[in-house]
Amino acid sequence: MNEDARLVVWVRGRVQQVGFRWFTRANALEIGGLRGFALNLDDGRVQVVAEGPRENCHRLLDWLGSDDTPGRVDGVTEIWDTPRGGYEGFAIR
Repeated sequence: MNEDARLVVWVRGRVQQVGFRWFTRANALEIGGLRGFALNLDDGRVQVVAEGPRENCHRLLDWLGSDDTPGRVDGVTEIWDTPRGGYEGFAIR
């Protein structure tokens, strides 16, 4: 059940200019085994793409929707897919 997965998340709320991408990267690195990125979108959301063990993706998703994030998360939308690869580590874009 712990095969690799691709998780794409859009986080709504006050999630820009609060260190959200930095903390997302730090959390992904702490969880371990995740590659991808966090990106500010023009509409105020943050997009997070993570690839790695499904269980680790779930841990990152749980954190993204928790009260432990910087700023204020009003909602999280996620899509699960098969990994595409091509990421060196976990980047802030």
